Amino acid sequence: MIIPATARAQAQDLLDFIDASPSPWHAVESCESRLQAAGFCRLEEVDRWHLVAGGRYYVVRGGASIIAFIVGSQPAAESGLRLIGAHTDSPGLRLKPKPAEDAAGMVRLGVEVYGGPLLATFADRDLSLAGRVNVRTADGFATRLVRFAEPLLRLPNLAIHMNREVNENGLKFNKQTELPLLLGVAEEGNSADSRFRQPIAAALGVEASDLLTWELNAYDTQKGTFWGVDREFVANSQLDNLASCHAALSALLATPEPAATCLIAFFDHEEVGSESATGASGSFIADLLARLAGQAGLDDEDQRRMLARSFFISADMAHGWHPNFPAAYEPCHRALVNAGPVIKSNANQRYSTSADTAARFMALCDKAGVPCQQYAHRTDLGCGSTIGPIVAARLGIPSVDVGSPMWAMHSIRESAGVLDHSYMIAALSAAFAD
Repeated sequence: MIIPATARAQAQDLLDFIDASPSPWHAVESCESRLQAAGFCRLEEVDRWHLVAGGRYYVVRGGASIIAFIVGSQPAAESGLRLIGAHTDSPGLRLKPKPAEDAAGMVRLGVEVYGGPLLATFADRDLSLAGRVNVRTADGFATRLVRFAEPLLRLPNLAIHMNREVNENGLKFNKQTELPLLLGVAEEGNSADSRFRQPIAAALGVEASDLLTWELNAYDTQKGTFWGVDREFVANSQLDNLASCHAALSALLATPEPAATCLIAFFDHEEVGSESATGASGSFIADLLARLAGQAGLDDEDQRRMLARSFFISADMAHGWHPNFPAAYEPCHRALVNAGPVIKSNANQRYSTSADTAARFMALCDKAGVPCQQYAHRTDLGCGSTIGPIVAARLGIPSVDVGSPMWAMHSIRESAGVLDHSYMIAALSAAFAD
């Protein structure tokens, strides 16, 4: 398979983006640095805004959700909005508020399962910690990001000599007793809590007693890579859904002077239902659009005209057809890796796609010169959902659910196609130019 140099460069940039973003808070920081480099101005929700046509802006809520937009040159009531949504969080293991315990001379850290990860894939990996920590200051507290590049943690497998049926019955963990992560050897005269706090305090240059609270997740320190005989695939953590974030961000940054206002919205907490102030079920997107309309001087009638002319693309990864498990897929709906963006449909509205919005996305792919595919889940299997139905219902705008096909979704090490990522960037760029 011949991979164009542009597609390979985009895939490498994706891997670099993911490697720099081991937590939702780091993902937003990565987005913010790229937006600032492209001349986007940060807005604060507590301030009054003064937006101008052609202006480039972004807003962060809760540290892990971000919306960026370019104000279009045409009146919003006449042109509508072009919106692309994705999410910054990924399934995995999150530390508890008081995680450290001494277990027969070993310090281990208690975790909660966040979302629906493939837990077996976390075993025997070089894990470390990343996230945010609130540190005591003279004025109260300050939030600091922290990330350990070297492996700090491990979830060792039980030897097959003590788990003889593992290959027949699968690797299973009791979430309470068997998932705590090993940190190190307990030290006499040094509590497990102190042993846990010391490296974090040292990394932040503060006293251990000044660490107040934290939101930390375990992440795989192995960097992303290309694989395959022609290096036509990529492997990394968090392809679901940082690949969609990267594609949408790349498309926005490549949009020069749009006629319609173009917007990307990346939300936290999609993997656990989106019910939060920073999730898609919260008010973030509605609040921002209300302020956009207010800045444009739109009355209530024109605001609704604006939304009626808008189009929302929910970008989340799709299930690529796995040749080893053909029975897991719906016949006639095999989404092949490296064969183009996937339009996802579900009659029960687990995806927001309609016949009209699917046709519209097909037209965008035609315009961009890229192939596209259609996917439906097996009728006898439960179908996952996305932010698409949530945002579409809240805003009342036409919406389509799409994604790049991938393997091993929710594994700590996922795989996808180099060409598909390039195709998705091209399709989303066409949406902003539409």
